[in-house]
Amino acid sequence: MIRNILIGTALATLAMNPALAQEINVKLGVLNDRSGVYADLSGEGSVIAAQMAVEDFKAADKGMKVEIISADHQNKPDIGSSIARKWYDEEGVNAILDVPTSSVALAVADITAEKNGVLINSGAGSTELTQGQCKPTTIHWTYDTAALANGTGKALTDAGGKKWFFITADYAFGQSLQENTAKVVEASGGEVVGNVDAPFPTTDFSSYLLQAQGSGADVIGLANAGGDTVNAIKQASEFGITQAGQKLAALLFFITDVQALGAQTAQGLSLTSAFYWDRNDATREWSKRFMERHGAEPTMVQAGVYSGTLQYLKAVEALGSAEDGKAVAAKMKESPFDDPLFGKGSIRGDGRAIHDMYLYEVKTPAESTGEWDLYKEVATISGEDAFLPMLEECDFTKQ
Repeated sequence: MIRNILIGTALATLAMNPALAQEINVKLGVLNDRSGVYADLSGEGSVIAAQMAVEDFKAADKGMKVEIISADHQNKPDIGSSIARKWYDEEGVNAILDVPTSSVALAVADITAEKNGVLINSGAGSTELTQGQCKPTTIHWTYDTAALANGTGKALTDAGGKKWFFITADYAFGQSLQENTAKVVEASGGEVVGNVDAPFPTTDFSSYLLQAQGSGADVIGLANAGGDTVNAIKQASEFGITQAGQKLAALLFFITDVQALGAQTAQGLSLTSAFYWDRNDATREWSKRFMERHGAEPTMVQAGVYSGTLQYLKAVEALGSAEDGKAVAAKMKESPFDDPLFGKGSIRGDGRAIHDMYLYEVKTPAESTGEWDLYKEVATISGEDAFLPMLEECDFTKQ
């Protein structure tokens, strides 16, 4: 009799919780730059962030077996595409995470839609991911070039930087960042007096900086990121550009870039970010644990990998399976989120995560109280003001 009661109780439990009837297998692939100009802002730190998300979600306690693999796309679309296709076809990957370098991300988004996986993008910035090349299986979590433009671009123009010259990384991200920032500059009463495309990646910005210097611009907009931005700022300092009165706009700038430059060189730079480790108790607690494992404070890209992975796992748990990527992405869009690192927000029908962005200024060495005490907050930009409106044809909740 007791045995029958126990069996009946177990069956009832499984009926109420079908996800417990069998183990849910999930395989995540972190695809990013692990050896080049974006390695510090993503790289191994993004793998650690994904691992922390799985641990904090207590996936094993919920009947979920989650495996994480990683690879280096070397910032090349053909390599990234080849890895993504192999992961989906041969290795059973359900979702791909991070993917900095917009040209690679756009290629991976196409393959992900074809293979019915999920792309949770944290590292790439092109608005095309949720605009002209939107896909039902793409979630764009952390930032995009429109949000950067609506932060740094608008702030510097409003502060008197009316004439802009752009030095632009010659690929999808750089072009998108220049385009979005130029629109904001012009809408704020400024003008673009010139631009030059720089190969990606490159170490020598001297000729481009000389063109910018001779343009008469108030602001030199650096539409690049990572090691390219660091090199451009270092060389601008050597040329005495800022000392002569022109301002540099680092349109995508990371805490790792400040470390690479040194506070003396980076002080006073404005930047827009979705995350800063020292913003509140929750970000400090998580960042302390991240620092213990990685040896550096997290960038917003690494924080975005953590947060996007958490939301993905919640959706998989609710569905009881990770097999149908389109269904998982749709589930992620159903409810608002209250994330420990990004605060309250939601995922729109086009896959764009809507959350606040922040305008920061790099502290002077005298203002800083420690190695990683680097930013002071200038303004909060609401998600509604930061990101572009959704295109009707990209609202996949209505399709």
